[in-house]
Amino acid sequence: MQELMAVRGCRQAYHKDSNADLVVLDDVNLSLQEGEIVGLLGRSGSGKSTLLRIVAGLLTPTAGEVTWHGKTLTGPAEGVAMVFQSFALFPWLTVQENVELGLEAQGVARAERETRAEAAIDLIGLGGFESAYPKELSGGMRQRVGLARALVVHPDLLLMDEPFSALDVLTAETLRTDLIDLWIERKLPVKSILIVTHNIEEAVLLCDRILLFSSNPGRVANEIKVPFPHPRNRLDPAFRKQVDDIYAMMTRRAVAPAPTPQSTDTGFATPLHAVSTNLLAGLIETLAAAPYDGRADLPALAGALQLEADELLPMGETLHTLGFGEIAEGDLHLTDAGRQFAHADMDTRKALFAGALRSRVPLARDIRKTLDERWNHRSAAVRFRDELEDHMSPDYAEETLQAVIGWARYAELFSFDDEADQFTLEDIDAAA
Repeated sequence: MQELMAVRGCRQAYHKDSNADLVVLDDVNLSLQEGEIVGLLGRSGSGKSTLLRIVAGLLTPTAGEVTWHGKTLTGPAEGVAMVFQSFALFPWLTVQENVELGLEAQGVARAERETRAEAAIDLIGLGGFESAYPKELSGGMRQRVGLARALVVHPDLLLMDEPFSALDVLTAETLRTDLIDLWIERKLPVKSILIVTHNIEEAVLLCDRILLFSSNPGRVANEIKVPFPHPRNRLDPAFRKQVDDIYAMMTRRAVAPAPTPQSTDTGFATPLHAVSTNLLAGLIETLAAAPYDGRADLPALAGALQLEADELLPMGETLHTLGFGEIAEGDLHLTDAGRQFAHADMDTRKALFAGALRSRVPLARDIRKTLDERWNHRSAAVRFRDELEDHMSPDYAEETLQAVIGWARYAELFSFDDEADQFTLEDIDAAA
């Protein structure tokens, strides 16, 4: 196979005024050969979409290089087209006009534009809708227009940025199946596809290779070959095993040891997921009940709850952080504390949650300690926000802060004055 594209030593960082640079990608290396579909699989915020824009030549990396057909890329790459998550159609243009846009930008004559656009529209199953406007189409049909617009220029490389995530489950499944059918039948006018996803099953279903990304900063943690020929059977035990193995890889990488109750470390620069206490309680109750009885296989649990990995893993990791659950080898199981929480009344649950925050979440413990020491039992959030931003991006810092605020309110450990942007012990029992 011939190499189409390669990324070598790619780093992407953004300068932050007085703080250290925010590193989104670091030392990323990958290559793409003709005739393969490669998936970039990872959590939200791992830099996958940023890398896709670097590959397209829309963003210049801080360090490293991208080669396209063996030559260093210095701008937008010719022969590359992209399908976006958000459809990105012009609402005042018809389907035909939206699809013709790329050809018009290339200076293709009107007659040829019309012929090629009609062929692309027919190919993706929208024949007869050439004169319709985006507002008249369903989400799945609008995404088909986006796909036709990308295919009409006959690109060597098709980039797809979570193209099915904005669609309902059935529509997304139909579009995935149609895409694979066209690929198998060699009807797609492309040589390779690079797709960003956070859906593990989707990656195994579509891709020949999967590059598993770690986060903060984004790196290629594992390269996984998918050995199954197309079309693939989701119920095949080998298929299910590969999905399970990838879940295990992601959980091994993502879960760091939680602080012990005896920990004296006052640092709190660990990103937290802003998962609501209602969701956490619901997950604990689900795990405690039949058929799980305290332990569940993550892929099976995700299917039963209709959650993607990117939605379920933050919940499981939060249970791990709080000491209510543990993740190991693709399984999530309740600890003794989790089982106690599942069967406790509301007041006991709040007390258990407050204890977990004090012993296992240094940020929550330090905020409460600061409030106890202040004469007015108030403290500006900006001091904690700034310290978090010294170690993580502003988005991660804000999510971490919001997570602690929500959990502490539930546990009645401390409160938060939104207008003043201050933590406070007002309305909180000092004995909490």
